[in-house]
Amino acid sequence: MDWERLKEIKTPEVSLCLMPYQYKREPLNNDEVDKLTNSCDTFREKFVIWTMLDTGLRLSEFADLKKNNIQWQEKRLVIYGKGGPYGKKTKRRIIPMTDRVRRLIEYHFAENNNIGMSKRTIERTVKNVADKAGVAKKVSPHVLRHTFAVNCIKKGISTRALQSLLGHDRLATTEIYLNLSPEDAIREFLNKW
Repeated sequence: MDWERLKEIKTPEVSLCLMPYQYKREPLNNDEVDKLTNSCDTFREKFVIWTMLDTGLRLSEFADLKKNNIQWQEKRLVIYGKGGPYGKKTKRRIIPMTDRVRRLIEYHFAENNNIGMSKRTIERTVKNVADKAGVAKKVSPHVLRHTFAVNCIKKGISTRALQSLLGHDRLATTEIYLNLSPEDAIREFLNKW
């Protein structure tokens, strides 16, 4: 190998490529949540929007929900989600059902054994309802998960309990979801101080 000749070969300059800024999914505020929930016309729309807002389920967890994930007497869902010690979907967590979600789930699973919608159909449903509601922000199932997390904090749920509800291994992951607006931070400070 002729090292001197290799040194003479001109290569194009390579610019340093930095990672682009990762967009923070901004949670919906109370007015936007009200618009969204009030714009649900069909059972399917209510089922998707209300369940995701009240449980914080990931899109894949909601799409994979089955009748045997429901503990009817305890009014809670048993979710086998992302990660876990033995590979995919072995991490188990419990999510309580609100009264409105319990009624929707009871009605749906009275005749069905699973959700019966693809992930894409769920995403489309969320987007259509958000468009109908006139919500200016980009709304996705993950934005609904962020909204759930922020609402939990606003209602006084500890970050440790929220970590468990969201199914996170590390508290640092949960903290990503806690981007409260400055107004909310000031309001909380004034209420507690």
